[in-house]
Amino acid sequence: MGRTYFVEEAIGQYLSELSTKLKPYVTGLLIGQCSPQRDYVIRAVRTPPKEEQKEDNISPSKLASIDEEWITTHASQVSRMLPGGLLVLGVFIIATPELSKESQNALRKLIFSVEKSLTKRRLWKPAEEEVSDRAALQICSATKKVVCRTYDVQDPKSSAKPADWKYQSALSASWLALDCTVNVNIHIPLLATSPNHDLEKNTKNGLNRWSKQIEDSVFLINGQVKDDDTELLEGQKKLRGNTQSSTQFSDVKVLTQLSQGSSHRSTATVQVCSGSINLKGAVRCRAYVHNNKPKVKEAIQALKRDIINTLNDRCEILFEDLIINKGPHKKNFEREYHVLPQRLFVPLAGSSVMLSDYKFGDEAAGEIQERFVEMLDQSVQAEDIHIAEDINT
Repeated sequence: MGRTYFVEEAIGQYLSELSTKLKPYVTGLLIGQCSPQRDYVIRAVRTPPKEEQKEDNISPSKLASIDEEWITTHASQVSRMLPGGLLVLGVFIIATPELSKESQNALRKLIFSVEKSLTKRRLWKPAEEEVSDRAALQICSATKKVVCRTYDVQDPKSSAKPADWKYQSALSASWLALDCTVNVNIHIPLLATSPNHDLEKNTKNGLNRWSKQIEDSVFLINGQVKDDDTELLEGQKKLRGNTQSSTQFSDVKVLTQLSQGSSHRSTATVQVCSGSINLKGAVRCRAYVHNNKPKVKEAIQALKRDIINTLNDRCEILFEDLIINKGPHKKNFEREYHVLPQRLFVPLAGSSVMLSDYKFGDEAAGEIQERFVEMLDQSVQAEDIHIAEDINT
């Protein structure tokens, strides 16, 4: 039995518009959620055109000239804009009939390179029972025929399996959201033996240790500790109707354990340090799960990943910004303060789900709007940009 993808109806419209506009082929990403029983696709986003293609709407005529690096960079940027629970779960290609034979090979290659680039940045390990199939969607621009297959990204030799692609109306209107604010106070020592004080590398190592703490934390949902296998909505009234506002929010508190219990005892080590990095502030985290009987375990896993991702992504964005604006970081022993970018949320068109992004204090709304158009092919009104945090984070 292959997997079934339940797909927001508006995506069909979007893909059919792309097929009339762009010739001879167009590629893009599929965004949604995997669950053990079924997968949900709530957004498809075309690969942004490169500068030289913007003028004439023409892609190179051969699939061999697909720019893999451009597509994987786009996937990495998009994955930063997804709250917990949502991920890049596949790649699509719309091509003319002449290119259909080449399309499948191109898709297979893209799926593995996108997954590789996304995995490299993650600070968490996938769970054993996690779905590792990713979708390869091929559409013929002439006949509009849709072929969906999946590849197991954990297995480099994996061959294509057929999958069902089913459109459904109002699929993205009814999702459950979990919200929490996490106070962060991470102290990362810089060892005197590490020669060049590579701030980025040291920060990554510190975040790695911190992410294990988050993995071991206790999560209270609406003030209660719930058993992993219970249904998230057990004991709650389900909201009726698929209205825009029908997101059910659960308020979550995160309790990090001070001691990891006797099984995790470790011997203390004394290390000579010549400095340290401190990450301090409160971060706003959010995860979404579909309302088809989600388990507590799935919801908490999605939220844990959002907590870990949001801090890791901000540090990456800050280092990228420092390199662009100040050149490579100089070895420097004075005290320096940097404000990490703030998180903001923007509603996904026609959905109760919100997408995420980050802004530095001096960034104008226009820049954020441009980024949404470029990365997610979505225009955003300035009043729809919700800043989730105070500037002191």
